[in-house]
Amino acid sequence: MAGGAEAADARLRFAIPTRSYADALIDLGLQANISVLGTASCGADGRVSLAGRYSVREALDRLLEGAPCRYSIIDARTVRILPGGPSSARPAEPHETLRAPVLVSEVVVTATKRPMALDQLPAGVSAIPREQIMATRSVDVGQTTGQLAGVLTTNLGPGRDKLLIRGLSDGSFTGRTRSTVSTYLDDAPINYNAPDPDLRLVDIDRVEVVRGPQGALYGSGSLAGIYRIVTSKPDLERPRAGVSAGMAWTKSGDASHEVDGYVSLPIVKDRIAIRLAGYEDVQGGYIDDVNLRIANVDQTRRDGGRIALRVRFDDHWRFDALAATQHLRSNDTQYITTARGAVPAARQGMALEVLTPDDGGGIGAPDARKNRVQEAHNNDFSYGGATLQGDFAWGSITSSTSYVHHVFSSQFDASDALDPSDPMAPLGGVATPQDLGVFTEATRSNMLVQDLVLRSSGVGRFDWLFGVYAARTTERNPSTLGVLSAGRAVMTAYTEMRKDRQREYAVYGEGSYEFGDGWSATLGGRFFENRVHTTAQLDVIQPYGPRFFDQARTFNGFSPKISLQRQFSNGDLVYGLITEGYRPGGFNSSGFFPIRAARTTFAPDRLRNYELGVKLRRLDSRLGVRAAAYYDDWTNVQTDRYRASGLAYTANVADARILGLEAEVVYDFPFGLSLQANGLVSDSRVKNPNPDFQEPTTRELPGVPNASGGLLVVYQRPLPSDLTLRLAGEASYVGRAGLSFDTTRNERMGHYLRAELSAEVIGERWRLMAYVTNPFDDAGDTFAYGNPFSFGKVRQATPQRPRTAGLRLGAAF
Repeated sequence: MAGGAEAADARLRFAIPTRSYADALIDLGLQANISVLGTASCGADGRVSLAGRYSVREALDRLLEGAPCRYSIIDARTVRILPGGPSSARPAEPHETLRAPVLVSEVVVTATKRPMALDQLPAGVSAIPREQIMATRSVDVGQTTGQLAGVLTTNLGPGRDKLLIRGLSDGSFTGRTRSTVSTYLDDAPINYNAPDPDLRLVDIDRVEVVRGPQGALYGSGSLAGIYRIVTSKPDLERPRAGVSAGMAWTKSGDASHEVDGYVSLPIVKDRIAIRLAGYEDVQGGYIDDVNLRIANVDQTRRDGGRIALRVRFDDHWRFDALAATQHLRSNDTQYITTARGAVPAARQGMALEVLTPDDGGGIGAPDARKNRVQEAHNNDFSYGGATLQGDFAWGSITSSTSYVHHVFSSQFDASDALDPSDPMAPLGGVATPQDLGVFTEATRSNMLVQDLVLRSSGVGRFDWLFGVYAARTTERNPSTLGVLSAGRAVMTAYTEMRKDRQREYAVYGEGSYEFGDGWSATLGGRFFENRVHTTAQLDVIQPYGPRFFDQARTFNGFSPKISLQRQFSNGDLVYGLITEGYRPGGFNSSGFFPIRAARTTFAPDRLRNYELGVKLRRLDSRLGVRAAAYYDDWTNVQTDRYRASGLAYTANVADARILGLEAEVVYDFPFGLSLQANGLVSDSRVKNPNPDFQEPTTRELPGVPNASGGLLVVYQRPLPSDLTLRLAGEASYVGRAGLSFDTTRNERMGHYLRAELSAEVIGERWRLMAYVTNPFDDAGDTFAYGNPFSFGKVRQATPQRPRTAGLRLGAAF
């Protein structure tokens, strides 16, 4: 198995049995680790084979000699098959690539740690290729979720959100629990228990999602699945560059702007190349704070970049290095406050100059709130990684080393923690109604990961994979509650200096055997050990006192994987799959007074998944269907909760079972219209609630609806002067959901529609897009939470960004 066609002239080893043109091209893509798009253009006829060492160009020339189709090499990762002949190795022009139908199922993905086509993977896997990312203007993670079945995100704000997959939600809040979805940048995990860093998707080759627990291959961060961002790699053959810029205008809000670009330069042709990408964007605010008398207070600025190096030593060895950084600054959060029990049903115009503090927070002013301080958020992300890959006759070896430095901080208006009339307020006895409370929390996370993977060549009946994994994470979490009184100086009422150290070691692997007649089975698993050590120094104002916390614990176990699948001669696949996911336990230290002994620690949780799936291709591969039904049994569910003071802790709340059905359908019409639809329906039941909690527990998992789905429609046609017109419409629906496991704080949210319309004219080297998001100006309630210190005391809601219209101009060289 080749490690990747990093240059079209690199000589790779191919072993393609006698097959039709289309199937042979699919095999070539898998063995070269490239995406071969438009294979249906060759029809279902033809019988060709290939064996030996060839460059990608040579292999394509041999396979398609005399075929009713031709090829065009788009870049180092993509080959387009076009109707008619003869074949051509010239670079395709943008308008030419758009005329051929594209099925996402033809994309080669590596999220299962080996290159495979989506239709041949016995798992719930989805991908969004580069062209679709550009066509839908999906510039960050949140804008991709409507194109992926069962993938949702909270909406606390940029750099604060958590991803949720398949309705496997441990709650809406982000605290000490290990993430249920592991975000990867190429081959490296980039989050532990942090929110998603919200990287801007600039110069991205594709996005891959593997749904369901992936504990056997990926360990403790993949209980609900994997979200993987695959960056574009340096081109060893020719220089490439691109730039784009845009402006957008939001109803009753500030203007936004964005600029990004990339350049790829071969230093030594076919041997060494670099690629640089950079960006900046400013999202204009649209929320007014009537107490502070600041309009559009929630502006966010994001800037960053990447530099990649690729070195091909020879036909067998390749080295890749990547450095990335991003800085994100939000002036304030984006939730609003309303009367208790009220939700914003519709938007109303609102000018700041006519508002007074008494006007905010009600139904009459849905896009406003009343705070005494701005709730700013900073999120700085840095990454460095290197991958060395070697190919041999028996297979390949890949060593990936990565380091992540992630610093993020938030500030909250904590005045409600000082309310003297509230018996639950921890400082109610020493504060006055005029006192101002400000809570700041920060996290400084450093994560070092080493992953070594050996893979077989994929030739023959038996295929195997073996890996060794080690990770070390250190987190420092200083937090402070300050009190400002009119008659006194600033007083520090609470300080916690917490440090968490986690170490994880694992060996993992899987083996697949083909029995014949399309039947094959896979057995795999992961032996793991996690060690968690937590220390915390707390200094608390009287009548409380200082204390020190120091505890450590080791968790170990085995996470299995079993699958049985059959690949039919027409390309259809049916499979059955059993997988597991897990998370280690940990410790609680926060609070004005010690948490009771039963809640000092939280135990590991584990999820076992039973899945039946089918993948079909029909009508000359123009129709693609991927569907799966699953049943999940989740024990000792970990969730983040808040004490009465507003400080967070983690607990095992209950067990749960989840029954779900997901589907993705793609159809490309021959006249330039493409449809993609996805949907998820799930039913969850919470059982065996933890008797330690006095408040009743919800019957369903919070944070996720019972139904969600999306639709993407793209129409494109040629225009005179070698131009192409592309029209796109996207809509996604998120159903009603609860917010918390605690029924006394289980605000309802959801039941809203997200939509975007765009029109784009594309030339040989440029493209111009006009678009509008939220064209119906729907407010909805995307997230019923914003501030832990006033949570439960006022109704919090997060409306969608109001109707926004924009222009975007791009050029490629």
